[in-house]
Amino acid sequence: MNYLVEDRRNALAAQYVLGTLRGGARRRYQQLMMQHQLVRETTWIWEQYINVLGHKLEPKTPSDKVWVEVSQRLGFDEDSIASTRQTSSASAEVVELKSAKFWPGLASIATAAAIILAVILVRLEPVDSTPSQFAVVQSEKAQALWLIEVGEQQIKVKATDKLTAQANNDYELWFVASDGRAPVSLGLLPKSGELNLAKSDLFGTVELAALAVSLEPLGGSPSGSPTKVLYTTELVTL
Repeated sequence: MNYLVEDRRNALAAQYVLGTLRGGARRRYQQLMMQHQLVRETTWIWEQYINVLGHKLEPKTPSDKVWVEVSQRLGFDEDSIASTRQTSSASAEVVELKSAKFWPGLASIATAAAIILAVILVRLEPVDSTPSQFAVVQSEKAQALWLIEVGEQQIKVKATDKLTAQANNDYELWFVASDGRAPVSLGLLPKSGELNLAKSDLFGTVELAALAVSLEPLGGSPSGSPTKVLYTTELVTL
């Protein structure tokens, strides 16, 4: 299938930006962004277009009934439901926020929970005082290969026992921006144990579309671009 055809490229970019492109399809699209500048540019255009549309939408406040029904489906007890109905105006704003964000956030709960659990299991020590972002690089079989913790000044990476290192190759981590620019190397990943990488100034100044891992000759990419993209992942802010 030719993903560079204009109609197909636009359809995939729109779904990616809206968040409806999930699972393996989303990971494949992130690999396409790594490999093709045209795909990155198309994604950036759709981000600008959809963001403008979003600002034009008139906010709608859900009724209290919405949160009550959500609570019942989740199995909350009657006391919790009753207390929601009797909240003050300040609490009502919280209920409104939960109602508005519940469904879009539901799909990310499992991913976030898995990342938190993985960090706890391997007992990652904080790189600096306030680490805030985590990612798990997974294989095609959903096995965690690297655990990544992005702190204020450093990126801490731990290789798991699921990683089968290649003696004649290295793995390189890349920052894939949402604005269509070329991927930027963040450094080589450890084949075992832990490693601290310098944190790029891109974090916090450029919107991140994904982190990617490529397979490279020993010493890293000879061209300054990913040679063979193996995996992509997203950062979760905690």
